Amino acid sequence: MARKSGKSQDGFTETLKTVVYAVLIAVVFRTVLFQPFWIPSGSMKSTLLIGDYLFISKYSYGYSKHSFPWSTGPFEGRILGSAPERGDVAVFKHPKTGEDYIKRVIGLPGDSIRVTEGVLHINETPVGLKPAGEFMDRSVAPCIEKRQVAGEILCVREAFEETLPNGRTHIILNSDANLNARSDNTRTFTVPEGHFFMMGDNRDNSTDSRMDVGYVPFENFVGRAEMIAISSDGPFYEFWNWRFSRFLSVIR
Repeated sequence: MARKSGKSQDGFTETLKTVVYAVLIAVVFRTVLFQPFWIPSGSMKSTLLIGDYLFISKYSYGYSKHSFPWSTGPFEGRILGSAPERGDVAVFKHPKTGEDYIKRVIGLPGDSIRVTEGVLHINETPVGLKPAGEFMDRSVAPCIEKRQVAGEILCVREAFEETLPNGRTHIILNSDANLNARSDNTRTFTVPEGHFFMMGDNRDNSTDSRMDVGYVPFENFVGRAEMIAISSDGPFYEFWNWRFSRFLSVIR
């Protein structure tokens, strides 16, 4: 009986070791390499949709305390840092609340940023902007118009291709036909050293650096969005709502 008890104890110890090792490997992978991230809001439409599950690279910008689970890193500042580039889609910690946000890097340290009649100006120069059709979904947020399509009432927004000063392009959405929204006409922001100005691609439906988010310290960056792994327009177990066309797609 004693021998059997000893074998049981050895088996439990080995199982416990396996679980601990697996957890440690997962924590190291999440901290150093890639972290999964789920899109909970529509502020980055049409680049990112609610229900997109993506991976962010932790090594792209180096590491800070926010690279660790629950921001428990044992140091201040940033190590092995590489500054974000204009146009990157990045996850960061809200400077005031500590919540995870995902937006696009628009302003670099020292830049002046303003929006006038819906057009982004960087260092007093308007960015390139050209029409790119329409974007429609079932959102109830502000729209250019509501339109019935195949028996559904859809929210219609104008889409534009925006070109940043470094040549990077992406699609932004406009939801206000009269361009009178607060987000369409802002004051001039001057980005402080060591900070960045972040904006959502769904310009009239994004809480970002134009509002309460403010300037984002470099230390608050968690990682760069790299790839949409899977995407679902509903609970993930409802496989008929999977958006297969978005699986394994690289984020611009």
